[in-house]
Amino acid sequence: MAYGVIGVDWCGFILSEFLVPETSYCCIMIQQDICFQYKTLERGVAVTTAIDSNAVVEQIDKYHTAIRCYKGTNMRRIEMYDIAVIGAGISGCSIARELSKYNVRILLIEKNSDVADGTTKANSAIVHAGYDAKPGTLKARFNAPGAMMYEKLCSELDVPYKKTGSLVLAFSPEEMKTIHKLFEQGISNGVPDMEIIGKDEVHEIDANLSDEVVGALYARNAGIVSPWELAIALAENAVENGVELLLDSEVTGIEKMNGFYRLHMKDKSAEARFVINCAGLYSDKINEMVAAPSFKILPRRGQYNVFDKSLGDFVKTVVFQCPSDVGKGVLISPTVHGNIFIGPDAEDIEDRESVQTTMEGISFIWEASARSAKGLKPNAVITAFAGIRARSSTDDFVIGKSKDAKGFINVAGIESPGLSAAPAIAVYVADIVKELMGQPEVNAGFNPVRRKVIRFAELSEEDKNELIKQNPRYGRIICRCEGVTEGEIVDAIHRKVGARSLDGVKKRVRPGSGRCQGGFCGPRVMEILARELGIDIKDVVKNSPKSYILAGETKDNSLYEDVHDVGRDCNV
Repeated sequence: MAYGVIGVDWCGFILSEFLVPETSYCCIMIQQDICFQYKTLERGVAVTTAIDSNAVVEQIDKYHTAIRCYKGTNMRRIEMYDIAVIGAGISGCSIARELSKYNVRILLIEKNSDVADGTTKANSAIVHAGYDAKPGTLKARFNAPGAMMYEKLCSELDVPYKKTGSLVLAFSPEEMKTIHKLFEQGISNGVPDMEIIGKDEVHEIDANLSDEVVGALYARNAGIVSPWELAIALAENAVENGVELLLDSEVTGIEKMNGFYRLHMKDKSAEARFVINCAGLYSDKINEMVAAPSFKILPRRGQYNVFDKSLGDFVKTVVFQCPSDVGKGVLISPTVHGNIFIGPDAEDIEDRESVQTTMEGISFIWEASARSAKGLKPNAVITAFAGIRARSSTDDFVIGKSKDAKGFINVAGIESPGLSAAPAIAVYVADIVKELMGQPEVNAGFNPVRRKVIRFAELSEEDKNELIKQNPRYGRIICRCEGVTEGEIVDAIHRKVGARSLDGVKKRVRPGSGRCQGGFCGPRVMEILARELGIDIKDVVKNSPKSYILAGETKDNSLYEDVHDVGRDCNV
């Protein structure tokens, strides 16, 4: 390619550069709503005709440039990508990272201020074995293969993952029929290492489970993971391999152009030959920007309680009850970080942003979980939260090429077991894209391994001492509940997809996730964010751009400063 010229001509029209084929020279002038196109010659230009600015856009598009002309004398640079992925949850981040294995230009777009900020940060965090999905569905197709990819994936990305196994409990002979049905479904779905066990074997696995249990389905391949840490790691590795990430950029419109799509956001636009819709709760809205309605997202809210680590190994496996029409039922599960949680309920709602908890919902999960196990203590609860599942009107995943929009791919309705299926879905969608693109070149420089995350609390005393010698910030404990150091927080801020908010730091290295829920460490994390980002502490936010925490200084700051200095000297 060579440069053609759209510059300031002898009449003073506002012009700029654009790319044209190597043998061509071209010039376009813009005056109000009229564009004068110059005919391409070997050694010069000659005026041919006056056309409107949209025709000029098409002419320039023919040369595959990244410059677009608009009516009037405005010019605006719009970047052209091979692929745009809308939504940086677990699906979008998995797909972006998988596609970064090829020499293609990828844009990952997220409407929120951080990745993993929707359903991905508020779900059951279970890697399901795959027996629950109805055979023949997309859920069944991708669950078991996806679950089997987790061990390698989390090892490459240094993400906490544990293969705990799962139990589906039966409390009656009638429910044992459901257990046998799930076992047969699991066989059909390709789930390995399952077994139907009796009451005694159940209690050998988890002694705290109810004496009323008569049997269970034991699936050894099930596990637990930190979904937001995984999505962050996927995004980070994708960016390290060339993907561009755009945050705070809600897609408000999509135009079909001649061989590509133009995506409009609040204060910018981008273009891509192919678009992958991973917009979660809003995936039906994104689909309808380019195609006729083919599915609807029906939001379903689920509420949870999280317990302090004082419960220890109350349960060692993921414990389900027999599933119903509205889901897999209320579960009791350990987390990869040593907590226990219960939930969710299942409430169909209209508001896609309604993540508040309710007395009715929390009461329900307590009553239901008491059937599985006795001994959970209300005074050990450290927090409650709710997440919203992107349930599809098709009652299945919606994955594939749009019938109405060439080059547009939907990855929608990714409710449970979407987290488990995500790695396998990513491979499948990448295969679709490769076919559409004509098998792009492999990225020879692709590195699947993310730089290790230092988890100070998990190190040996010898390793801790050596690390502190290298970097004294690892000797300053900021979060006493979780044992998180200043060094870990600084690293989380300065990584490729770094934290920019209080919640962003919490998702990455967990200060504020313990018993006090940030009551002690929150202000200190804010100070570190302000210092490392070079901003005023009043501009540090909890999550979104307007979620300010501080309104201003108190009348007399001196007492606070004195106490703060003493605390810093004492490393408390």
